[in-house]
Amino acid sequence: MTTPAAAAVSLSADEARRIALRAQGFLGAPDRRAGVRGVLRHLGAVQLDTISVLARSHELVPYARLGAVGRGTVEAAYWSQGHAFEYWSHAACILPMEEWPHFAFRRRANRARGHRWHILAEKDRSTRAVLDRLRAEGPLTSTGLGGAKNGGEWFQWSETKIAVEWLLDVGEVVCTERRGWKRVYDLAERAVPDALLHDGLDDRECLRRLVALAGQSLGVGTRADIAEYHRLKGEQVDAVIADSGLVPVEVEGWGRPAWADPAALAAVPRGRHRTTLLSPFDSLVWDRARTERIFGFTHRLEAYVPKARRIHGYFAMPLLAGGRLRGRVDPAREGGTLVARQLSLASPGDARPMAAALREAAEWVGCDAVRVERAASPEEAAAVTAELASL
Repeated sequence: MTTPAAAAVSLSADEARRIALRAQGFLGAPDRRAGVRGVLRHLGAVQLDTISVLARSHELVPYARLGAVGRGTVEAAYWSQGHAFEYWSHAACILPMEEWPHFAFRRRANRARGHRWHILAEKDRSTRAVLDRLRAEGPLTSTGLGGAKNGGEWFQWSETKIAVEWLLDVGEVVCTERRGWKRVYDLAERAVPDALLHDGLDDRECLRRLVALAGQSLGVGTRADIAEYHRLKGEQVDAVIADSGLVPVEVEGWGRPAWADPAALAAVPRGRHRTTLLSPFDSLVWDRARTERIFGFTHRLEAYVPKARRIHGYFAMPLLAGGRLRGRVDPAREGGTLVARQLSLASPGDARPMAAALREAAEWVGCDAVRVERAASPEEAAAVTAELASL
């Protein structure tokens, strides 16, 4: 592991937290002019997920930073005019189109491996058929190409679905949008601007750029933090960190080497804190170890935990208020009511920001009432209910 030599900058834990908040767009005035596309460029990656409670996660991410952006506006900002594409980064993510060249290393690695999860029985024939259809008919979903399933379980893909996903992995095909939650595939040569389509960057330069971008999006991070942002390996970070432009720092209480974006160190983070509910897949909190280190907040998505064993609920959303994580709530919609199926607070004083965040979220999704169904204690339920009534 590479250790930064004689770190010149020491940060308190509070300074690091504020730098991270500003880098992620939660401290200071939001850039409403740049809007959703500005959020995407700033973060470098917005994770996709199938779960939809208030909204899908990729909609919740700009909402958390900008407020009540129309959901149609969010989708149009991502998927119109060739501004973004979907690929494997932290997970399946929406990425700014200008990052296409940076993932050449991953496309080459996929090609060298020869397959992902499924193996094509007749790779040449199947991939040629998909490319011919896209060339002749334009962008298509897997259904339009002939169907995604092979008649069995969800993971038993058809030969066509395996073929188009393989072409996506190696960059001959691009996901240009999601339609009804289905990927829409197009030829890379048609969807990616000529200036970006090349795969001319060698692996080292791809990694160097991704490490630099991760550092900018995080503000400050450890080797593991930086690696996790675009799911790189630790040794890949080690190989390029010295040339990334990030500077070594020491952070109080972290107990491990860290690096920061020099621009993040150039000005003291100041401004208004956003009060909002966060998707569990938001890049501020998607790395559980980092979330615990920075905020002292342990969070686990329980959607895949058996119901009887859940502690905080199916899709518990952390509450961000005053630059700290102050509680969590598992929301649901019942007609025109937003229901807090379960909530908990860090302290009694957090009832008001929780109520404010619930009220704003309700209005965003078209609900005109909020009801607290259950809380960690009767006192918390009563306090949040009282605050809701006063708003």
